[in-house]
Amino acid sequence: MTHTHAQHQDHHHDADGAQAEILELDAEVLAEHTADIIRWLPLHGDPRRFVDLASGTGAGTFALLDQFPEAHVTAVDASPGHLRRLGEKACARGVDGQVRTVLANLDDATWPDLGTPDLVWASGSMHHMADPGHALRSVHDLLAPGGLFAVVEMAGLPRFLPATAPADRPGLEDRLHAAGDRLHARHLPHRGADWGLMLTAAGFTVEGELIVDVDVTAAGNAAIGQYALGVLRRVRGAVAAELDPGDLVALDRLLDVDGPHSLLRRDDLAVRTRRSVWAARRT
Repeated sequence: MTHTHAQHQDHHHDADGAQAEILELDAEVLAEHTADIIRWLPLHGDPRRFVDLASGTGAGTFALLDQFPEAHVTAVDASPGHLRRLGEKACARGVDGQVRTVLANLDDATWPDLGTPDLVWASGSMHHMADPGHALRSVHDLLAPGGLFAVVEMAGLPRFLPATAPADRPGLEDRLHAAGDRLHARHLPHRGADWGLMLTAAGFTVEGELIVDVDVTAAGNAAIGQYALGVLRRVRGAVAAELDPGDLVALDRLLDVDGPHSLLRRDDLAVRTRRSVWAARRT
């Protein structure tokens, strides 16, 4: 079967839109934890200039503005669709005068002018860099003297189901994660890296490390069901070929929003993961 250029574009936009929805659900579900992380950061004085590196649809951008309402944020991302959503949200919140979007591929050798920020925020993005050493040195060079770099990484994708679920295939999510980890080991070799050592090697002084254990129950929070659905759909797209046929059938039952076994009908979902944070200063 041949595909026209328009069909390829439609597929790209569909994938971009699906990822954007997951990012926005992630931001909503983890908002309290993100706010706690920002409050923990050892910031000096009254920081006003921020860069949100690989910003996605703006989870970090708006979390920072919530706590520093006078600040200005430069949001950098490689996705025009994500930046478009971010810009729309900035307008809706009335902060468009404080948010600048920059379309850039951070794997490029030369970065665009991002100003001289007091804080660079990178959440869930550093492990995607083709050359994280180059990215860390680039951040070091653009930060104002005494500025802070906050690296936030999650311990893989979150888990949503109890270990006993589903009843006919207990441990399904463990097997999904194991298959995903095998793929990530090949395609995302920097996931799980010791960013403290890498930050030190890039010239930073690491002033703090924080571990945040996330366990958010779905009771009264419909967003968690939608978040689980979006994440597990993406997992299925990546690992279907590696799954036992019985596991694939069980997963498809969970993803069938109209079926009796749908994730959206379960009352035992939760978001469980771990976030690791490094606060590193340019001295």
